[in-house]
Amino acid sequence: MIAIDPSEVTPEQVYLNRRRFMIGAAALVSDAFLAACSRQEPLPAPTIAPGVTPSPTIQPAPTPTRTPDTATPYAGAEMDELGDKLTPFNVVTNYNNYYEFSLGKEDVGVYTASFKTSPWKVDVSGLVRQPKTFDLDDLLKFGQEERIYRLRCVETWSMVIPWVGFPLRKLLDAVEPAPEAKFVRFETILAPEQMPGQRSGGFGWPYAEGLRLDEAMHELTILATGLYGKPLPPQDGAPIRLVVPWKYGFKDIKSIVKITLVEEMPATFWSSNAPEEYGFYANVNPDVPHPRWSQATERRIGESGRRRTLLFNGYAEEVARLYEGMDLQKNY
Repeated sequence: MIAIDPSEVTPEQVYLNRRRFMIGAAALVSDAFLAACSRQEPLPAPTIAPGVTPSPTIQPAPTPTRTPDTATPYAGAEMDELGDKLTPFNVVTNYNNYYEFSLGKEDVGVYTASFKTSPWKVDVSGLVRQPKTFDLDDLLKFGQEERIYRLRCVETWSMVIPWVGFPLRKLLDAVEPAPEAKFVRFETILAPEQMPGQRSGGFGWPYAEGLRLDEAMHELTILATGLYGKPLPPQDGAPIRLVVPWKYGFKDIKSIVKITLVEEMPATFWSSNAPEEYGFYANVNPDVPHPRWSQATERRIGESGRRRTLLFNGYAEEVARLYEGMDLQKNY
């Protein structure tokens, strides 16, 4: 069991005020996405892109327009709060897992080129007082912010990504969770006519993920609509995806169409397809190895060596309190 000393936990209001600072304004637009990092092993493993620094850089972003301006250069920060450089845009958009399209990491863009991300609707229902259906314009009205997070894939590679999006908490507050709601379930679009991977057997589609309600309401948990000041490309989960920076990337479900508040812990894609390898919580933990590889170190994309993996991906100060009293090896 990994014990977290309560004295190490900074009160939420303190860390938010201390870690909040302005970065250069970034132009942004409307589409977004992402979901899981694949494994380089026979059995496909979940992965995607999660967070970045132990503390996000946050800045209000301008209201997105519906037409991306690809000529506008990125005007934000060039590194995270740990001093690590951002992963280049062309790498972030050309190296990720999206099994609905391909089992490969570097050819997903080929298959997503014609993926339709507009019109788009996200249904939010279940144990809520005000169930609602949001279209893309509705989602973009939630104040967009830029956050630099580390992304740690379960396959032991990592990136640093400047996301654009908004706290999931704002969306949940709008539908008013009922007292009995304890978990949040997310579901990706089911569109086998557009997603060739969904036409293959072996997996139970659509992709589904889940968070405990307090994890979903945490300030660091966001719904991303863009990256590098631009709309999310289809290969990265457009038009909207989840980003939970202290968890492995496969928790960051892409192309979300349904969010449901429930009382019981929901089944998720990887905990259903490979329960012996992927648990519900999926917190980044260097002391809990995957059954087939160590999680003690990681390879930052673009670097030749390996670096030490940080507990909770470096966000322990912010999120350790969520797991006080839990056995992090049993509840992996």
